[in-house]
Amino acid sequence: MTIHIKTAEDLSKMQVVGKLAADVLEMIGPFVQPGVSTGELDNICHKYIVEEQNAIPAPLNYNGFPKSICTSVNHVICHGIPSDSKTLKSGDIINIDITVIKDGFHGDTSKMFCVGDTPSHAKRLIKVTQECLYKAIEIVKPGISLGDIGHTIQQHGEANNYSIVREYCGHGIGRIFHEEPQILHYGKPNTGTRLIEGMTFTIEPMLNAGTRYTKLSKKDGWAVTTKDRRLSAQWEHTMAVTSDGCKVFTLRSDEVL
Repeated sequence: MTIHIKTAEDLSKMQVVGKLAADVLEMIGPFVQPGVSTGELDNICHKYIVEEQNAIPAPLNYNGFPKSICTSVNHVICHGIPSDSKTLKSGDIINIDITVIKDGFHGDTSKMFCVGDTPSHAKRLIKVTQECLYKAIEIVKPGISLGDIGHTIQQHGEANNYSIVREYCGHGIGRIFHEEPQILHYGKPNTGTRLIEGMTFTIEPMLNAGTRYTKLSKKDGWAVTTKDRRLSAQWEHTMAVTSDGCKVFTLRSDEVL
């Protein structure tokens, strides 16, 4: 397993591209309304990334993925393909996942949005999933193990009666979209690879309201749904391990960590 430790120059480029990815999520927020199609959201993001940011949307044509962003609505856990025929309605929840390439480096982040009048049980799932991400980020520093990250997420999610998706995980990131190590969102403390300064990766917990079991779409080969069709939520940030903690590259202006 080769983990690419980043140089100071690499990290400054990742800081730039991480902010670009965060900016896309901030830009698209006002458009997430009842009546908009996920295809329209994709078009708006694509145009913004290419024309305003002079950057590249990483998902487009990645292993054949046909769009520039992922839009995962309600029981779709991840990798939902935007479509002009998929119109958002009041009460929906949606994860928008953005990855931008600039100067050869990737910035990867996702956020949950509530569409119109969202029920409180859906808002609670979203809130607890975000707390899982924040609690994990809080412990990232040299010397801790990947198992500590997974355990932190699993403990908080399960304590709130949600299940943790196991088939999909966070990942190393840099010049390559998905590189080593894998960042599982469940695990045992003090197990697995230990973090060192200069490692860069995403943490992106996926929590389900029902069981943890997943189903891959036979129709498009990309969208992953909950097997029981109950709601799922996900949040994601890209970060680097620093000498005494971590730096989150994809922090948005509404966040304080």
